[in-house]
Amino acid sequence: MKQTAVEWLYDQLTSTWFDKASGTDILKKAKEMEKEQIIDSYWDGCRNWDNEKEAEQYYNETYN
Repeated sequence: MKQTAVEWLYDQLTSTWFDKASGTDILKKAKEMEKEQIIDSYWDGCRNWDNEKEAEQYYNETYN
């Protein structure tokens, strides 16, 4: 599984000064935003409008 930019940033912050407990909600929201950006980018790149589930499947296979 690849590490996303949001996950990398979270790891960096929690290993230095950021409190993991207070950052959980922030991380969840940031990952959801990043997921939407990745899916949108996929659609922009492939222009395959016939199969809307394909972008979601790409994200899940790559990042989950």
